[in-house]
Amino acid sequence: MFSQTLEYALRAVVCLAQHDGKPLTNQALSELTQVPTSYMSKVLQLLGREEIIRATRGMGGGYSLARPALELSILDVINAIEPIKRIKICPLGIKSHGVNLCPLHHRMDAVLEGAEDAFRKTTLADLLADTSRSTPLCEARCVPVSRSKSFATCSL
Repeated sequence: MFSQTLEYALRAVVCLAQHDGKPLTNQALSELTQVPTSYMSKVLQLLGREEIIRATRGMGGGYSLARPALELSILDVINAIEPIKRIKICPLGIKSHGVNLCPLHHRMDAVLEGAEDAFRKTTLADLLADTSRSTPLCEARCVPVSRSKSFATCSL
């Protein structure tokens, strides 16, 4: 359902959220997310263009989220890379259907609408705070970011 580019973008923003504002280099992001460095550069360009992330030059620079993880939804990232294409008119071009979708296409669009809604309601902070499953992007190298937060981060 999702392209590799979108998968990589989601990995990148989750990784940045785990590091709570600390800039990460392209190389560090590539290692932590298991994304080839050259592909990560492309992904970071796309995310930067849509103001999901920001770049800081110089010593100690790198990439960080442009907004707090609590304000950045999964849908924001999806829309920056590859928006969900809703079905607005009959995909078969049947003139009598027009915007009055047949039952099949109406249900397909309802699923897409539900996915959009679920992604809109899920922030990066929600993903990191979910302790019911494994920590995103981490094997066993996870450590708490701080005592005041329930987020975890992977160390390099």
